[in-house]
Amino acid sequence: MLYYLFHWLDKYNFPGAGMFGYTSFRALMAVIFALLISTIWGGKFIHLLKKKQITETQRDARIDPFGVDKVGVPSMGGVLIIFSILVPCLLLGRLENVYMILMLVTTVWLGALGFADDYIKIFHRNKEGLQGKFKIIGQVGLGLIVGLTLYLSPQVVIRENIELRHPDGQVEIVHVAKEIKATQTTIPFFKSNNLDYADITAFCGKYAQTAGWILFVIVTIFVVTAVSNGANLNDGMDGMAAGNSAIIGVTLGILAYVSSHIEYAGYLNIMYVPGSEELVIFICAFIGALIGFLWYNAYPAQVFMGDTGSLTIGGIIAVYAIVIHKELLIPILCGIFLVESLSVILQRFYYKAGKRKGVKQRVFKRAPLHDHYRTGMNLVEPGCKVKFSMPVQLFHESKITVRFWIVSIILAAITIITLKIR
Repeated sequence: MLYYLFHWLDKYNFPGAGMFGYTSFRALMAVIFALLISTIWGGKFIHLLKKKQITETQRDARIDPFGVDKVGVPSMGGVLIIFSILVPCLLLGRLENVYMILMLVTTVWLGALGFADDYIKIFHRNKEGLQGKFKIIGQVGLGLIVGLTLYLSPQVVIRENIELRHPDGQVEIVHVAKEIKATQTTIPFFKSNNLDYADITAFCGKYAQTAGWILFVIVTIFVVTAVSNGANLNDGMDGMAAGNSAIIGVTLGILAYVSSHIEYAGYLNIMYVPGSEELVIFICAFIGALIGFLWYNAYPAQVFMGDTGSLTIGGIIAVYAIVIHKELLIPILCGIFLVESLSVILQRFYYKAGKRKGVKQRVFKRAPLHDHYRTGMNLVEPGCKVKFSMPVQLFHESKITVRFWIVSIILAAITIITLKIR
């Protein structure tokens, strides 16, 4: 809204109004606004949660083995994250931009889904929360909305990058002038690093392009579901999910910025996505909100984000990567989420396989993986065989969290490097 106000004032040569036309200025303002909202109002919000007794009471994973009692810590702090994202975007963003609209819809949609899950857990005293099938329906529904919007909206176009070889041997990367709708995405480590989903469905003949969009929608649904669940599993330690997601957000912001700038896109030989500069505004609000939330969520936490926060930030990361055509970079960038999810899948599969044989067995002492490092063998079910029992000693929660952050930084660096390593 401020964007439109100052855009109007700029017509009358109002001093300083022109700054709102710069993406960099609005992005920095979005970070500041989100930080101020989450830090200044965070204390009052936590006090309100305590007053209403909206506190963590069920999950034994919140009981710290080093003696810090976490039962009774306020939950549903994700509401603060969502509010801190929405306000700067509504004030500073171009609200007619399809990418901004999609990100706002994603934030509200998954925020509502996570809120329903937390509400059932806290107020209905149901440890399981919202039934899994309803979560999946919500995530699949969002995937359909995102995929179909990108398919149908005339604003969603790209300019392909092509190589021009000059007689002197120099290679120049340029973008074709015509903007097209395409089902292309970036593949890491390949020289011709654009994959067109329509090429995979070429066997469909004259329907290959339509089939390519159908495949794209299916991939969108899978990515949204997988990443939002991965972020949800990663939310098990103070500051863990917020810190990892902020690092991922910084990386996505860099990718969006270079994709929205025709010269940088040409230099890096990646597709140019017109209009994606508004995504930089959104991701800066996202980063600011998460860092501000860490003020209260760092060990020992004064508030937990709950599923309201974890499902939302996972969905935001997934949809953001999809709209800038970088969804195939997610296994690298969100490697922490991937490993956490795989650890749970392996744990359940291995445990059920042993149960059929009448044997108690597990792959890890506890899953998701971060819980493995803070669980001693004395806390494992008696008589249960653990395949990977090392390390035997317990690690402090803050040490595990910081080390996971470091791994996320390494993965973020590798993700950016893939733009040049081909």
